[in-house]
Amino acid sequence: MPIESFLFDIIEGRPVEGFTLSAGGLEATLVAHGARLVRMLVPGRDGTKTDVVLGFDRLADYLASDAYFGATCGRYGNRIGGAAFTLDGVRHELAVNEPPNQLHGGPDGFDRRIWAAQVEEAENAVIFTHQSPDGDQGYPGTLTATTRYQLTEDGVLDIRMTATTDRSTIVNIVHHSYWNLAGHGSGDLRDHRLTVRGGFTTPVGVNLIPTGEVRPVDGTPFDLRGDMGRGGVGLGEALEAVGGFGFDHNWCLEGPAGELRPVAVLEHPASGRRMELATDQPGLQVYTGGYLSEKILGKGGLPYCRFAGLALESQRFPGSPNIGHFPSARLDPGETYRHRMQMRFRTD
Repeated sequence: MPIESFLFDIIEGRPVEGFTLSAGGLEATLVAHGARLVRMLVPGRDGTKTDVVLGFDRLADYLASDAYFGATCGRYGNRIGGAAFTLDGVRHELAVNEPPNQLHGGPDGFDRRIWAAQVEEAENAVIFTHQSPDGDQGYPGTLTATTRYQLTEDGVLDIRMTATTDRSTIVNIVHHSYWNLAGHGSGDLRDHRLTVRGGFTTPVGVNLIPTGEVRPVDGTPFDLRGDMGRGGVGLGEALEAVGGFGFDHNWCLEGPAGELRPVAVLEHPASGRRMELATDQPGLQVYTGGYLSEKILGKGGLPYCRFAGLALESQRFPGSPNIGHFPSARLDPGETYRHRMQMRFRTD
């Protein structure tokens, strides 16, 4: 089926393109603002297709939100403590948007930009490209970033992110969709099950900044290992055990970083929908949407309550530029940053 192109919206006189990919009974709709996934239709056990990603109908609502729905976040996804880092003896002060820290690349990060789009009809894919100038949000080097979405006939949404630079810098580009396999406006995630293949987390201190510790999950609410084949941990039970705003933490993933491998499974037993995540990154941020609220009216005017969606952000570890024993986020001229993640959808 050919890729459908359309005008999603207009911002400051500039058109924002949209694209719908169809394959394997799935549909994925992307927009150039934030190189963003705005809709994902997935069939359930009864054959009914449901939109399983949170988002908005209008660009103005994305601009007014700080939830990063469906966006490509960068240059550095997640948090950098003190909004600063030192590289080769030079301290770089970053734009602050979560005082005193920087989150997801700053107040004018990649999620706020209109990316150039190129359709790969034969591959059923769209490539978004953005060039970030030297000094953008405080980062050194001119960075050229791409995000490529491909939908395959065997039920896979494949996302590949790359970057190159003309000056040594740091990079950690992440994808930030919120998933609810019952449907984007169906309520909270307590009836879902989650498995994460990771035996350690990186605990956080003040302002959700990692302390540098790497702690085993054994005997804690952070043990989500369950069974990758069937029967993950019930999210209702897990959220009750962890308390507060739920999970917003990084797991250290099993298996070699740099190789695509299965790392997580999200299941909704009532509908039969199942999403299997694979990535080549060392870490996975599990954010259960604890800061969402019914004041947020999503697509179709539906309210998004606390825990209405789950973000699974494969990544370098948060705070890596300031914690030497964490996996490096450094990128030098002549190198290519690569980040791949795949969501495979199945129906039981």
